[in-house]
Amino acid sequence: MRVVIAGAGIGGLCLAQGLTRAGITCAVYERSPAISWSGYLLHMNADGGLGLRTCLPDNLYELYVQTSRVTPRRDVLVLQDHRGNEVATKPHIGPPNDPIVPHTTVHRRALCQIMLHGIENVVHFGRPVRGYQQSAAGVAVELADGEEVTADVLIGADGINSVVRRQLLPDAEVDVLVEHVLLSKAPLTPTLRHTLPDAFDDSFVITMDPFGSLMAAGVFEARRNSLAAARELAPGLWLEQVDDYVSVSLEPAVESIGLSRTDFFSGSKPSLHDVMRRAVAHWHPGLQYLVANVLPSSIVPKTNRVVRPVAAWRPSNVTVLGDAIHAMPPMLGDGANSALRDAGSLATALIDAAAGRVGLIEAIERYEDEMRTRTYPLLQSTSI
Repeated sequence: MRVVIAGAGIGGLCLAQGLTRAGITCAVYERSPAISWSGYLLHMNADGGLGLRTCLPDNLYELYVQTSRVTPRRDVLVLQDHRGNEVATKPHIGPPNDPIVPHTTVHRRALCQIMLHGIENVVHFGRPVRGYQQSAAGVAVELADGEEVTADVLIGADGINSVVRRQLLPDAEVDVLVEHVLLSKAPLTPTLRHTLPDAFDDSFVITMDPFGSLMAAGVFEARRNSLAAARELAPGLWLEQVDDYVSVSLEPAVESIGLSRTDFFSGSKPSLHDVMRRAVAHWHPGLQYLVANVLPSSIVPKTNRVVRPVAAWRPSNVTVLGDAIHAMPPMLGDGANSALRDAGSLATALIDAAAGRVGLIEAIERYEDEMRTRTYPLLQSTSI
């Protein structure tokens, strides 16, 4: 069996690891010239952990665990007002966490570097998939550079702008959830830690004010130095050093933006930092200090979007996973976990098909049914 994967993000890399471990030939084609930036902190749960455990070799799984965040005081989502007063707590989405070494959060780029290790020869950066043609012989995958590669199966793991999904499911709709979002991070200095509200000792914090601004933030302090862990568990892996930081995602109230849409998405980073400071000008002093200490170079404007659930389609030798089919609202904290669980489930299905335990199309149908059953209720529970 030969599998082509469009996209070298969280789900695509995890799936490639699982297939490679099983001896299934695969190739990954990625638009970006290297591991792309798609955010800072990923909340992890037992679903994501299961996907990683299914696909990764033991040493890389252990490296993921050791480079994830230390166990927080409470594994909950804390809702607080802009004065820093706790309003409520909510359990995180997903199955029960590991009671011994719970899944916490991980630096996204570091996780991708871990998952790339050992499969560098099958991942082709700077070579996006442009389309495909299906036939009785398999799938002819068209690359943007004009080359055509053949496969038995094509997997669209190419994100919310998925080329594969657009061809496979042309009626799938992508909706804007939040138009203006600023992603950033601030170094976690002793002074910053001292000034933050106590809720930052917990898993994740959402702060809302009466004027419409909202901030989601979380601390990242690794269980172990990433360089030392990589030297021990995966010699030869270059893993960047990740210093402790606070991830900040701010949705400023429209009135506080003071910029046109064009200026918001192409404006200077200092001007965007000024938008952030103005949005929290009347917040808790520790939250103001957090935003003031955001690294301007880290600020990235974006729009949060979701993919509407699609009615069950006829299974074939082309399928999709992760954000390509069920991009989640970030506040659910389940996007990466769902993609990783998809990867584990699809890897298992394709391994069964390659071993002759089930037909290929039946295996893909099994994966798609499980994926929809697991992810669509979450999407349908949100106001999309």
